Amino acid sequence: EILNNRSQLSSVPLQMLFYVNGSYYIFYFLATLAMIVYKSQVFSYPDDFLAPDLALLFIMAILEVLRLYLGSKGNLTEEEAPLGLSLMITVGSVILSVYFLVWQTYVLKADVIINAILLFTYGLESVLKVIAIAAFVS
Repeated sequence: EILNNRSQLSSVPLQMLFYVNGSYYIFYFLATLAMIVYKSQVFSYPDDFLAPDLALLFIMAILEVLRLYLGSKGNLTEEEAPLGLSLMITVGSVILSVYFLVWQTYVLKADVIINAILLFTYGLESVLKVIAIAAFVS
């Protein structure tokens, strides 16, 4: 019987974080969408700002699906290219999260909390991605 000596390089903590981030993002998306609708009803939300805020939220959701898919695929197949691409998409997701944290038309305390959590998970995930990429390359 021949044993495969090659060690497993894919990161279990990273894979778990992808799962947690995916679940959290569903909550984040629905909460942010609900708050945009709430703000548009309660505050005098300028019409020309409502559409861009909604568009950016949907763009962020598309990026998130792509980011998590590529990251998970790259980690499980131990390939640095999809993981690196996922890391680059994370930069876009961070910028959009900062938009919803700082620059959207109205920022509620709930926006600050859910975006802070999202940015923290992005940071943690990015560190683990860099470590995983380094392990795959070496």
